[in-house]
Amino acid sequence: MKGKTMINLFKPTWMIPAIYNVTPAQLKAKGIKAVFADLDNTLIAWDNPDGTPELKKWLHALQDAGIPLVVVSNNSEVRIAKALAALELPFVSRALKPLPIGIQKARHNLGLRKNEVVMVGDQYITDMWAAHMAGVASILVQPIVKTDAWNTRINRFFERFIKLRLRHRYPEMHFQKELK
Repeated sequence: MKGKTMINLFKPTWMIPAIYNVTPAQLKAKGIKAVFADLDNTLIAWDNPDGTPELKKWLHALQDAGIPLVVVSNNSEVRIAKALAALELPFVSRALKPLPIGIQKARHNLGLRKNEVVMVGDQYITDMWAAHMAGVASILVQPIVKTDAWNTRINRFFERFIKLRLRHRYPEMHFQKELK
C-alpha cells in the first residue's frame, strides 16, 4: 500500500444520498453493467422489509435498462429470502463483508469484470471496505432509517472515527445528487 493509508480502504468511489438517485443512464456512462447492493438500510429499512414504491420504480428502471441488481448481504439466507420475497431479487447471503467473498461470488455468477460492477451500501466498515477488497467501485448511501440493528450499532460507533479521518484527508468528499 505504498503512498496510501489504511483510511483509504473505507473511501467510497461516490457518495449519493439514496440508491434511487442513481439512474441506469449514470451507471451505463460509468461502464457499470451490474449493481450489487447491501440489504438493510440500503435497499430497505432494516426493521420494515416491505420495499417502498420508490424502490420498486428504481428496480423496474434497472430491469428495463438490462442492469441486474444482486443483493450482497451478511444476513442469513432465510432472512434475505423473506425480505426479498416480494421483490424477487437474486442474492448472496452470508457474504462475509468486509471480506470480498460475496462480491466476488456475485461478480463471477454474472461473468463480469471488476470494472463492470458497483457495490452500494450504507456502511464504511462492511460495504465500502468489501468493495475495496474486491477491487470494485463503490457507492455510499445514507441509511434509509436512523436506527440500526444491535450489531450494526457497533459498526456505527467506529464509523464516526472513520468519517472524521476521511473528511480530514478528503475535505472535498461529500454527498452528491448523482454519479459524477
